[in-house]
Order: sequence, then C-alpha cells, then structure tokens
Amino acid sequence: MKKWCIGFTFIIGLFLEILIFVFILLPTKEIKQDTVAVNEIVNSLKKDWTALENHVNSTAYEYAVLDDKDEVLIRTKEGISDSINKAIEHQDTILLIELDETIVGKVIIYNKSSEVLAKQKREASMLFSVILMIQVGVCCGYFLFVYKNMIRPFHKLRGFAKNIAGGNLDAPLQMDKMNIFGAFTESFDMMRSELKKARLAEAKANISKKELVAKLSHDIKTPVASIKAAAEVGQTLAKEEKQKENYNQIITKADQLNVLVNNLFTATLEELEQLSVTVMDMNSQVIKEMLKNADYLGLASIPDIPECMIYMDKLRLQQVFDNIFVNSYKYANTKIDVKAKVLDSALDIYIEDFGGGVLKEELVFLKEKFKRGSNAKATEGAGLGLYISDYFMKEMNGNLVIENGEHGLIVIVQLRLSGTI
Repeated sequence: MKKWCIGFTFIIGLFLEILIFVFILLPTKEIKQDTVAVNEIVNSLKKDWTALENHVNSTAYEYAVLDDKDEVLIRTKEGISDSINKAIEHQDTILLIELDETIVGKVIIYNKSSEVLAKQKREASMLFSVILMIQVGVCCGYFLFVYKNMIRPFHKLRGFAKNIAGGNLDAPLQMDKMNIFGAFTESFDMMRSELKKARLAEAKANISKKELVAKLSHDIKTPVASIKAAAEVGQTLAKEEKQKENYNQIITKADQLNVLVNNLFTATLEELEQLSVTVMDMNSQVIKEMLKNADYLGLASIPDIPECMIYMDKLRLQQVFDNIFVNSYKYANTKIDVKAKVLDSALDIYIEDFGGGVLKEELVFLKEKFKRGSNAKATEGAGLGLYISDYFMKEMNGNLVIENGEHGLIVIVQLRLSGTI
C-alpha cells in the first residue's frame, strides 16, 4: 500500500511538471486591448483636454498623452513609452485625440501583455520548482523506506554471518518483524539458536569425555603402578641377569604405558590450541572500529585509540573483543566503559562493566577451560570465551588480565608494541 501511494504521487507530480514545462515553452498568445476601456480613456481625455492637470485615470491601463508636437503632457506611470518610436517598438496602442475635427494630440496606451505573460511564467516556474521539490522529498522518503526495510536488514545479516563465521553464537540477530524481511531474519536467528544449542551440547559431551578419560586414566594408572612396583621388587631379588633384564623390560613398558595415559588425558585440552594465529605489524587505529563491531548493542563508550604500531592478528583480536563484550552483555548487562593507554611496551585496552565483578578467589580461574564465576550459574554458557581469548593473546605476544574494578569486572587486553619483542 505504501509503495502504491509513493508511485502514484510520483506519477502525478511528473505529469504536472510536464504540463507546466509545455506551458512555458509554448509561444505566447496576444492579449487584446479592452476597446471599451480604450474608448473611455479617449473620451475622458477629450473632456479634460483644457484642464489635463485635473485628469483622473479611471481604467486599469497606463498611458501617456502627447500634444500635436509630440511633447508629453501627462503620463499615468513612469517608464512607459513617451514617444511614437518607443510606442511602436513596444507595440503600444496609439490613438489620435480630435477636438472639433482638429487633431490636438495623441494618447499612447501602454501594452502590458508582456508583463502579464512574464508574471504567468514566473508563477508557473515557481509551481514547477515546488512540485520538483516535493518529488525530491518523495524520492528521499522512498529511499529511506527502502534502506530501512531492505538494505539495512541485509547489512545486519552480513554482520551476523561474520559473527557466526567467527564462532560468536551469543550475538543475536536484531530484527524488526514489521518489515518485509522480519520472518526471513527470524529464520537466521533460529539457526543461530540451534547452532548454539548444538555447540553447548558438544561442550557438555566434551566435558563428559574428559571425565571419562580422567576416570579411565586413574583406573589404569593404579594397576600399572602396581605392576611397576612388583617388577622393581622382582628385579631387586632376581639373581640371574636374564631375569633382571626381563623385569627391566616390564618396568620400561609400564613407564611407556603411563606416558600414553598422560597423553590421552591432555589430548582434549590441546585440541583448541590448533587454531592458527598470524601476527603482523598493524596501526592501532583499526582497534576503534573493532571495538564498535564487538559492541553490537551499543552499550560502550568507545574512546580514541592512541596511535602506534602493534603486533596483532586482526581476525583473532576481533574474536577476543567479541568474547569480552558478549560476556559483559550476558553476565552484567550494564553500560561498558572502555579506555586505552600506552604503558611501557604495550597498548592496554581497559574494558569495564558495572555489574559488581566476581568473587576475588574466582578471578584466577576465569581464564581456565570450562570455568565460570558463581554468578553465572543461571546464565547459559560453556566457559570457553576467556580461555580462547587468553590463548589468542599469548600467541600474539600479548596478555589478558582480569581483575575487579571500582564498578565491576575489568578485562585488560595488552597488545605488544612493534619493535619491543
């Protein structure tokens, strides 16, 4: 309905513009003099000829009166033709004034048709301009309508896809169900929710797997330790070299088996560390845009970043900021204060929420895998964000510091300055 109204308004405006434009281009038609008014002027001049100083113009026309020697006697308006030659050039009406069959003078009636037509064309031009401005306004309104309901949703979808590709499944796709893409974007957000559920299920399965591995390793280590201890006793009591060698083989294999069990136990903790980090020198000014991208709810005050060259992987650093902001949204849901300082050999980015922080004894565990604060029990999450972020920062020769601030939890992202390694 909105699109139909906008299109109809645009077509009507275009039609009126064409009509006005044609009117302006058409040749002007001659405006005829009012013969009654002209005769009234001549008769009144004849009547007042002997006392023209008392003559009063009772018509809408302007005119000049000349005597028989073409000298101007009176004129009703300055600037009108006051000679026969000018009157002819201007296409004015020239009439003779006769008294007693004697020509005593002439009256030049001013031809104002050009002024009338010029006024009409000015008015038409102004109307044309007004209609054109209305059309421009309608076009701008239509563009804003298209941008709001079609282009901007796709921009949001592009940022959403970037978050999904980066593994950030906690950033919802904000949508307006009133526009034509509402159901379309809702489907993508449902996909994000399902992916998140699958990711959480996977994390729980990994935890269960680790618990199983820990239990099995404990159960295996106990008999292996017993076998090794018995072999060591047997090796001590053995008298023949062959027997001692056999016991030594048992001890060696028991040690190998113990190493394999330890490797099995640590293998799952190392799988996340296979993510590649490519560090290069970059200008710090890109960080401000990265912080804005991470703050998709607009809760943070992003400051100017001191200009310097730093070691960083842009993709991985964006993931670090994404994880920090998502944690703040989930667990604090307050405004976020961001500061940036260059201290010694590092650029420090301070990100503080106003959620009150966590217990002091829990701070040291927040960067560990699957560890979360006690205030996060009622909130959905896997406890991997800060663990991964800490790993990325170490790979970039930087550091991730977590501490309680005056208002809430502070996460300090320390980026190494170029040339300081």
